[in-house]
Amino acid sequence: MTTYGTIPASSPAQANLEYISRAKERIRAGLGTRRPWKLMFNFHSFRLPSNFADAVSRIKKNVGYFRMNYAIVVLLILFLSLLWHPVSLIVFIVMMAAWLFLYFLRDEPLMVFGRVIDDRVVMIVLAVLTVVFLLLTKATLNILVALLIGAVLVVVHAAVRKTDDFSLDDEASGLMTGTSTSSGGGVVGSGSSP
Repeated sequence: MTTYGTIPASSPAQANLEYISRAKERIRAGLGTRRPWKLMFNFHSFRLPSNFADAVSRIKKNVGYFRMNYAIVVLLILFLSLLWHPVSLIVFIVMMAAWLFLYFLRDEPLMVFGRVIDDRVVMIVLAVLTVVFLLLTKATLNILVALLIGAVLVVVHAAVRKTDDFSLDDEASGLMTGTSTSSGGGVVGSGSSP
């Protein structure tokens, strides 16, 4: 006997909603590591380093502490540099969407024609495609200059911002890369607490 009108237990729409909710959770977790802009630009915390070793130490600690803020700044500069090249901007947005869905937000391995594709292969293919597509839009100089400006801003800010006002909880949780005793390579917040 056939039953018409029954809804299967796991519909494709429900699977899509689960994927979207997992993507939202991952984005929130990533943005959750962003530090307050007020803390980042606290003018009382700016002072030139005393020597080169102090500057390198500050850069390591600040990049670890403000990494999400720095990524947002660099991506904003890159986005602004592409405003005068609308085709490049469209290509950049499409490729960022491809990176998000095919590399960053994926929970399961990528399957093509019944074969599992390694993450390194996905990363290499996406990187090559991004570079080729952006080269085809003839905005290479804009992109390189924007990335250079972003890197210079990050290094200068990281070198002149003092690190003595960071909370001890952040150092103990392994969010800072300076003198952490953890082995690295893990995802923040995915391990057990000490």
